[in-house]
Amino acid sequence: MAKKGKKYIEAIKKFDKNTYYDASEALQIVLDCASAKFDETVEVHLKLGVDSRHADQQVRGAVVLPHGTGRVKKVLVFAKGEKAKEAEAAGADFVGEMDLVNKIQGENWFDFDVIVATPDMMGLVGRLGRVLGPKGLMPNPKSGTVTFDVAAAVNDIKAGKVEYRLDKTNIIHVPIGKVSFGKEKLFENFEVLADAVIKAKPSAAKGQYMRSTTVSSTMGPGVRINPNKIAE
Repeated sequence: MAKKGKKYIEAIKKFDKNTYYDASEALQIVLDCASAKFDETVEVHLKLGVDSRHADQQVRGAVVLPHGTGRVKKVLVFAKGEKAKEAEAAGADFVGEMDLVNKIQGENWFDFDVIVATPDMMGLVGRLGRVLGPKGLMPNPKSGTVTFDVAAAVNDIKAGKVEYRLDKTNIIHVPIGKVSFGKEKLFENFEVLADAVIKAKPSAAKGQYMRSTTVSSTMGPGVRINPNKIAE
């Protein structure tokens, strides 16, 4: 286990790590504990009462945070003809077809954050499944990245759209902004994300859905939020 730094040890003295706080209080503690020389990212970790091994208990989707994440993402679009022009006009960073497949395969090129593809291009994109899948970059209809409305998809991503999905331990990890945002903007982003995840609850999920919720900054400790205070 990595040794914790002096600043981290000082930070955990500022609150009770066994106490469950309201979301607003927890975010204020995270801000008070942030001491890095860079603008730390604030991230939410939601442990859900589902089993991701079962297809009918998957939780996955995307939501546009009202204040974005503090980072503008590079968007690659697989499209042709008019749809390619629409993507370029909307501000996509890279637009192409087989040329981009070759670049990714041949040069191990990944200078982008999100891939959007029109449905008719998925046969082509499927060739990259082996390299895109493990990186979580494969376009998916549930996250709105497989669509003919490429302009809207690019605009949403640039505006602060984030994807949420379960990891193998049934936890969702999502950035909700930067420390510089301040408590109010972070809280509004948190509420929008939590609401989206609650609405995505699978009908097959039994028992308590929100098992635990934690917020933290890049270099700071995790602060617990009372899961019962997040409306279900």
